[in-house]
Amino acid sequence: MSTDPRRARRLRDLVIDCAHPAALARFWAAALRWPPPSWTGEDLAALRAMGVEDPEDDPTVFIVSGDPALPRLCFQRVPEAAAPKVAKNRLHVDVNVDSEREVEALLALGATVVERHPRDDGGWVVLADPEGNEFCAVLH
Repeated sequence: MSTDPRRARRLRDLVIDCAHPAALARFWAAALRWPPPSWTGEDLAALRAMGVEDPEDDPTVFIVSGDPALPRLCFQRVPEAAAPKVAKNRLHVDVNVDSEREVEALLALGATVVERHPRDDGGWVVLADPEGNEFCAVLH
C-alpha cells in the first residue's frame, strides 16, 4: 500500500441519510455558510424524467463548499429516516464556532441542544439538526 500523499484517495462525499433532503441541505448550507442547494435546468429535467416535479422532492441533494479540497455533503432520502431517530449517530460532524452567539445562530436555523460540555478551553455543545442527527459545535 502506497503512503505517497500524491496517491492518497480524496474524500469525495459525506452522505447523510434523511427524510427531507432539500430541507436538510438548506439547513446544513446555512449552518456551514456554504452556498444553498440549487438546480440547473438539466437537473430539473432529470428530476422530471424520474417523475419528480418539485426540487423539494428531490431524493438526493448536494451542497458544495466551493473549496475543492473539501468533500461535498449529500443528503439522500431513505425510508427508515421517516421514523424518529432512536440511536446515536455512528458518524457525526464537528463544526468550529467562535462564540456562544454562533451556537445561538445554529439554534435559530433549527438545531436543538442535546447536551453541553463546558471546559476552560471553550468546550463543545452537542446539537441535533432538524432531523435529529447529532453534531458538535466546538467552541474556541
